[in-house]
Amino acid sequence: MKAGFIGTGSMGSILIEAFIHSGAFNPEQIIAGNRTIRKVELLAETYPGLHVAGSNREVVLGSDLIFLCVKPFEFKKVIDEIKEDVLPSQLIVSITSPVLLKHLEGLLPAKISKIIPSITNYVLSGATLCIHGNRMQPEDKEWLENLFAHISSPIRVSENFTRISSDISSCGPAFLAKFLQSFIDAAVQATGISIEEATLLASEMTLGTGKLLTTGGFNPVTLQKRVSVPGGITEEGLRILDDELAGIFSSVISATHAKYEEDIEKAELLFTL
Repeated sequence: MKAGFIGTGSMGSILIEAFIHSGAFNPEQIIAGNRTIRKVELLAETYPGLHVAGSNREVVLGSDLIFLCVKPFEFKKVIDEIKEDVLPSQLIVSITSPVLLKHLEGLLPAKISKIIPSITNYVLSGATLCIHGNRMQPEDKEWLENLFAHISSPIRVSENFTRISSDISSCGPAFLAKFLQSFIDAAVQATGISIEEATLLASEMTLGTGKLLTTGGFNPVTLQKRVSVPGGITEEGLRILDDELAGIFSSVISATHAKYEEDIEKAELLFTL
């Protein structure tokens, strides 16, 4: 099995490194290309055996599984470059949410899925969102999800829920980090605790909370109830959060969905030209 990557930016390189670290692929099984070839060369220096492709066509011609890790508005150009070389037997994975499966299936003969990764996959954790195209057979879906199980928890979602699912699994780490940074900054300002110590405490707390919610038998509601007691300190803090956060996440979701719809409209325009 040869895996090809078109695009080695932030998420493309994360996937390559995660697959190698997890043992899903050896460097020798990977061929990668990028508009800035030096980025691929650096990966090859870190992972000897990884093949540097000189063009997108070279990636396609040398791969069984092809990852399209480019920005939404670069997709049409890339597809125009590779479409004559793509075979029905190949499996293509897009990691870009605004480019719909219908766009890809309309131009490429391959089996196609959309997999939305997360930065958490870098540490072989978190979810990957799996949205499969019409040509994907049950055995193809199972094989692909088993591959991503090396670096994540693959979760099938409807393409209609791509944006909200991505808000939680892919944007969520940044949103959570923003919340934690505000918590840390407030702690430092109010008490004089060092930022290093506050950051360590917040990070360990986040790790432990994640374990409680995934393997510890808790959900967000039961965890709040377990930690807080009537009239206690935690209950008082939760009261403040209820007041101050009211409507915040509704506004966040409205903003991300508005941007997503804008990006879909732009993608639709590109694919109709």
